Amino acid sequence: MPAKKAAAAGGAVLAVALAAGLALYGTGMIGGNTAPCAGVAAMTDRLAPLARGEVAALEILKAPRPAPVLTFKGPDGQDTGLSGMKGRTLLVNLWATWCAPCKAEMPALDRLQASFDPKEFQVVAINVDTRNLDRPPLWLKENAIHALAYYADPAGRVLPALQKETGSTGLPTTLLVDSDGCTLGVMKGPAEWSSEDARRLVGAALGRT
Repeated sequence: MPAKKAAAAGGAVLAVALAAGLALYGTGMIGGNTAPCAGVAAMTDRLAPLARGEVAALEILKAPRPAPVLTFKGPDGQDTGLSGMKGRTLLVNLWATWCAPCKAEMPALDRLQASFDPKEFQVVAINVDTRNLDRPPLWLKENAIHALAYYADPAGRVLPALQKETGSTGLPTTLLVDSDGCTLGVMKGPAEWSSEDARRLVGAALGRT
């Protein structure tokens, strides 16, 4: 399928997923100690006007706080976490093969990653399937997801931790985290992450105008 037709088809699938309301989300806010990230408020002030269009549902935090402590499996199968990824802006996304909106947005996340230098920006898409563990990487391969590294949480620890942290009760859930490890925003639900709106937002989080 030509690239333009594939992108259009992906957008259509995502639109259907959004309209169908295939996941439910809570309205809780991130809480806890915000002091270590107090100096990041100026960044979120700049980002807030950019949470519009395809990423309008991104909740930019007025009081940024340290990203949650999460332990999951890296591409090498070894334990890793967000704390070891400081120095890069992160888009931390939780997804599962049983979540239709999650799968609909994965190609867009893949294209978003391909638009930026992985040394500066990384999509950390953490699969939360706890059964049939060979299925998620196979699904990524079958759907030509090449730019995203494979992260997984077969132990089922990340999803409840992030639900508690964000108040979200559904998938996908996504965090925007700055290079110092501070959460800048939370998205409860899918988005068109390869859109110009999303790229502009990420660029601003990287300090670009």
